[in-house]
Amino acid sequence: MDRVPTRASMTASSVLPAGAGWSGRARAGLAMFASVLLVATALSSVAQEQGQKPFEPQVGQAGKDVVWVPTPQSLVDKMLEIAKATPKDYLIDLGSGDGRTVITAAKKGMRAHGIEYNPQMVEVAQKAAKEAGVTDKATFEKADIFESDFSKAQIITMFLLPWINEKLSPKLLELPAGTRLVSNTFQMGDWQADETATVTEDCTNYCKALLWIVPAKAGGTWQLGEAELKLEQKYQMLTGTLGPTQITDGRLLGTQVSFTVGDAKYTGTVDGKSMTGTVSGGRNGNWSATQK
Repeated sequence: MDRVPTRASMTASSVLPAGAGWSGRARAGLAMFASVLLVATALSSVAQEQGQKPFEPQVGQAGKDVVWVPTPQSLVDKMLEIAKATPKDYLIDLGSGDGRTVITAAKKGMRAHGIEYNPQMVEVAQKAAKEAGVTDKATFEKADIFESDFSKAQIITMFLLPWINEKLSPKLLELPAGTRLVSNTFQMGDWQADETATVTEDCTNYCKALLWIVPAKAGGTWQLGEAELKLEQKYQMLTGTLGPTQITDGRLLGTQVSFTVGDAKYTGTVDGKSMTGTVSGGRNGNWSATQK
């Protein structure tokens, strides 16, 4: 069977009949055609080589729900600092981009995992982790954060838009009490952060870190000694009464609970359906409560 010539394999002899008796003008035309064909072939080869260049992320490139903007390294460090990250922690970064947060955590001895929707960015992050020598602790996957399980993490980091944070918040509130959530710059709806910090060194945009600690579930009626402790909970904030007296300054920080009744300051720990702690001020001693 005759081979159909490709663009790269075409020559003058494959597209024009061979034979003697060509005029000078015809030979010149043939030579010009061959030259043009060689240039086109060379340009095609260059284009193919360019198309095979490794993907390089560009600031502002479109993603699934956001554009990519890298978190400044100084803020990455601050985010891990206010989360009180230790080598015992497992960190998950939502929308991990070029992998810098995960890699930084891994360099500090943590196991860290990045969830990223763009497969090319996953490859960039994996390559960076290999170059940093932390592939034993830093891993990445192509996945949708809204469909992912991050319940095993002690720390979750993110640089997402406010509406995404707010959409994620119901799922985040169901994580184990004490899980630390750290966001670059953006709030999480009306769930106020427990702590904020701003960096000024080597950072000009997106320089604020916000920390939330997932609160224990303390709302409901508790028996505290001879009195009923009735608590209403909104995120980490508590209101309610102890007997006939209104409590003030009610708050949760993970499993740590505190509230004031008159001159008495109650502090303690929530453990499922029990609370235990100490009281100071109006009276001193220990206290405990059981949820009804």
